[in-house]
This record gives sequence, C-alpha cells and structure tokens, in this order.
Amino acid sequence: MNKRQGTILVVDDNKSILAAVEILLQNVFAKIITISNPNRINRILSDEQVDIILLDMNFGAGINSGNEGLFWLAEIKKQKPSIQVILFTAYADIELAVRGIKEGAADFVVKPWENDKLLESLQSAYRAAKNKKSAGQPAQSVTFSSGKNDMFWGKSEAMQKVRLLIGKVSKTDANILITGENGTGKEMAAREIHRLSSRNKNKMVTVDMGAITETLFESELFGHVKGAFTDAQTDRIGKIEEADDSTLFLDEIGNLSYHLQAKLLTVLQQRYIVRVGSNRHIPVNIRLLSATNKNLDELVKKDLFREDLMYRINTIRIHIPPLRERPDDIVPFAEIFLDKQAKNYNKDNLRFTTAAKDKLKAQPWYGNIRELEHFIEKAVIFCENETIDADDLDIPAVSSGVKENEATTIEEMEHHMIRNSINKHNGNLSLVASELGISRQTLYNKIKRYEL
Repeated sequence: MNKRQGTILVVDDNKSILAAVEILLQNVFAKIITISNPNRINRILSDEQVDIILLDMNFGAGINSGNEGLFWLAEIKKQKPSIQVILFTAYADIELAVRGIKEGAADFVVKPWENDKLLESLQSAYRAAKNKKSAGQPAQSVTFSSGKNDMFWGKSEAMQKVRLLIGKVSKTDANILITGENGTGKEMAAREIHRLSSRNKNKMVTVDMGAITETLFESELFGHVKGAFTDAQTDRIGKIEEADDSTLFLDEIGNLSYHLQAKLLTVLQQRYIVRVGSNRHIPVNIRLLSATNKNLDELVKKDLFREDLMYRINTIRIHIPPLRERPDDIVPFAEIFLDKQAKNYNKDNLRFTTAAKDKLKAQPWYGNIRELEHFIEKAVIFCENETIDADDLDIPAVSSGVKENEATTIEEMEHHMIRNSINKHNGNLSLVASELGISRQTLYNKIKRYEL
C-alpha cells in the first residue's frame, strides 16, 4: 500500500489501544473506524464498505476466555464472508487465536504488538482482500510474509504454533536448530527467522554442510590467505566471516563428521576465526541457525554428534511437521504451486476439480512440500484441459515408491526415494539431484552413505 486506501474497523474495549492504533494507521488506510463495543459491528458492516477488521478477543471486564472474539468472528463471517479479520490477542489467548485461524481469521497479532508486525499483517490482509475481490472470489485466510521468499503458513494448528514460536524468537540472537524431514521447508523457515530479525539488513549466508568435503571444510568456512595452499591465488573470505553482523545458516548439520564438529564448536565458543595459512584472529558476530533431518539426540547417544556442539546450536529448537501431519495445508500448497507453474507454462486458467483436491489430500507425500511441488509441475506440463481432475493426477499408490510397512524411519524413506529416482533416470545423477531438490554433492554423499 503505497498510498492511503481501504477501510479498516478496529474493535477493542481499551480506548488507549484504539487511539494508539489509529495514530499508527492514519498514513496507511483511507478510513479508520474505531469502536469499543462489539455490538456495533453488524450495523457498521451494513453501513460501510469495510475491507479489514482488527478484532480484540476479550471485551467483558474480568473475562479472558477469548470466546467473545470467536463469537464475533463467526458473526462477521456470516454477514460478510469476504472480510479479512485479524485477531488482536494476548499471549494467554494463543490457543484460541489458532482456533480462530481455523475458523476463518486471516491472521493474529499478539499484544503488546510490534508496529512493523501489525502493519505487515494488515497490509497483507488488505492485498488478499483486494486480490480476491478483483477475481470475484471470497478472500481466503492464508497469510504470506513479504519479501522475495514468501513463507506460506497455511491454516493447520501445528504450523500456526510454529509461526508463533518463530515470531517470538526471531528478534533474539538465540541459536536455533530447525528439525524436520526432507522437503518440509526448513530453509524457508530459516529465511523467515532472518527476515524478522534485527540482522535482516544484511544477507543471510547459507552453507550446505552435506556438500562440503572434509578437505575444503576449513577453507570454505574460515577462508584462506594467498599462498596457503597450491591453488590459493588470492585471499578468500570464508562463509563465517561473510556472515559477520548477519545470520549464518548451516543446513544438514547432522552430516558433519565428528572431528570437523570440534572445529566448528571452537569458532562458536571463541567467536573468532583464523583463515587457513594465517595466524590472525578475526572476530565474528554471527547469529547461528542450523537445520537437520536427522535425530541429533540419538546421534549424541551413539557418540556420532558432539554433545557440547548440540548445546551450542540448540538454544531453541523448532520442528517443522511433515505435510501428512497437516493435511489441511496440502491443497493450499498445491494451489500455490499450480498458480506458479501455470504461469511458467502459459496455462493461466488451470484449476483443480474437487475430486483432484480430495485425491491430493489423501496422499502421504513422504517427500513433503518439495515432492508436492515437483508433482504439480508434472501435472501442469501434461494437462491439456482447463481443469486438472483426479484421473489426471498420476499418483503412485504410495508416494515416492515407499511401500507400507517397508520403510519405518526417515532414513529408510530417503534411501527408497533416492534409489527409485536413480532407477527412473537410468543413473543420470544430475536429473536425480534436480528431482529431489538437492545438490549433486549432497546426492553423492547420500549415495555413499546408503551404498547405492
């Protein structure tokens, strides 16, 4: 919203909050209506063209159940289903706010609020309302972050809890470990944490730990000076130094060998690096995010992962649930990918039938969001009509070649996915890496690990 536009209704029994919000929004919305009594909502909706409602969840003195907010949310949706409603909630109301999302709210903002977060939520809701109106469809309660890499949260209760946790910890400098299966969106979560952090003016630096060979580890992470080894023609800044005053994201940290873990731990403890071939200490100020699809607790028990390093990277742990545990998000994700791929292949009018949506939702998607996106792209390529029906979705009986009762761990599922992809592409590892969404080096490491 580059200029004032749209009408917002703010409903809160605290007049000080109404005044503060009105001042904050006066340069954003063309019209701001504030009321302290929710009983006036229905009349205002009859008299005004309201785009967004910022709705408190508690009104009666001494009542903190949040049920009033849910009641008025339902009333608003009955009268004006297309209106975007954002819940204004205290920390104690979070469970109810998540329930509100499931019942049609577009978002929730926690009191005491952060101005940037509140403005972002309201502007995102306004854009969603306008987009749906222009398409002649009711607005849906999906929320995106702004920026190049949009984070889709969906409507599932599990992901709303993840979203709340990320919102709380992003502003800190705490080290965060992000866990979850392949393809669940761990890197997207890391980028969202960085985007919301105070370090977001600098680029987040990403390192795929599974793709770094042991011989290049120190040069890649710590850098080197000219003449440090045969091919060192110039000085080179390492990834850790590059991330100074920013965020360092170490992906697949569970693949790091035991003795290299000690070198990483030293840097995290001492907060300085020494380039290869140099004796000079270079201080670094980084915020560390790490991700893994492995069970690090089990690796610690087996002496395959250092317990002291585990403590360093694991101040906060965020688990991204697999797609099959949040089936309500499958179709929204599929529709996002359909829109994206339809534009890529000049098939802008494509849509799913109800039967196709039901079929998508019934699949376990062991490869998670990454598998779903590749599948939707394939469906778009082969579709010759304006609708994709259930019969057009050539989904194997069990996703990714994993048979029921055959694979019982994430590692076994991954083993099957890689083996089946290698067979499918007749050993062309470039195609295999592309299909699985990983680098060739990561693929080589996994092939060696699984002895494929």
